[in-house]
Parts: sequence; C-alpha cells; structure tokens
Amino acid sequence: MYFCRNCGEIYQTDEAVMCAKCGTGKGQGSHFCHSCGKPMNSDQTVCMQCGSANKLSSGAAAKSKMTAGLLGIFFGSFGVHNFYLGYTTKAVIQLVCTVVGLLLSCIGIGVLIVIGIGIWGFVEGIMILCGKIETDGQGNLLIAINEQI
Repeated sequence: MYFCRNCGEIYQTDEAVMCAKCGTGKGQGSHFCHSCGKPMNSDQTVCMQCGSANKLSSGAAAKSKMTAGLLGIFFGSFGVHNFYLGYTTKAVIQLVCTVVGLLLSCIGIGVLIVIGIGIWGFVEGIMILCGKIETDGQGNLLIAINEQI
C-alpha cells in the first residue's frame, strides 16, 4: 500500500500510475510520505513517523523494474542487475564467485559454483519482475514501463 506524495491519499492499487484524488503521477510530489501518508517537508530525508526514506530527496533517477529483471535473468551470474540497482556488495560477491567458478571449472567444482550463482541471479530477476523486490539500493521504488516519475 502506497500513499500519494502530493495529497496523501491511498492509491487504490499498488499498480496505480496516478492518484485518483488529485491526478498526480505516482512518485511525484513531496508533501506526504509515500509509506504512511503523514505530512512531510520536502527537505526531509526521512519520514519522522515511519522512518521511510524520502524518495525525492536523494536526487537519484528512478530505476526500471523491467531493465533490472531482464539483467538479472540474462546476466545475473555477473551481478549486473545488482550493480544497476545499487546493491554493490551483493553484485561484487556474485561477480567474484562467477569468476572464481570459471577459473576452477577445469577441476569440476567451479561448474557447480557458476551454475549456483546463475540460478541465484535468475531467481532474483524473476523476483524483481514479480514485484517481490521493489526498491533499489537507495530505497527508491522501481518503476514499471507505464509509470512516470
């Protein structure tokens, strides 16, 4: 459940692209917390009621859910989707494990490592596309193709 950042009204569905009350696009505005609907100052970095990050204060561009999901499915073993989303620690772990697995593939155990990391990336890609992973590394909501922020 999300709240309009412009008027504080609850979105009818999580997939809504604009507020039914004021017509503002999802993610636009800075007067209300998107998580709890309480009033906020636009210069606040965190909501004082619920502790949620003020998405507009970071100045970061919104990340695409579709891009992140497809990167996870096709290049997940290299951690590309996590680099894209800003989860650099997890991305480096995936990349290092894949490289080590490739180097050890002549022994046989490396193949299992590469397959395991590949499955991990593939599953994360599916989770992103299904909406189980909704935010990037800075806590900003991922946007679908039809959403405007």
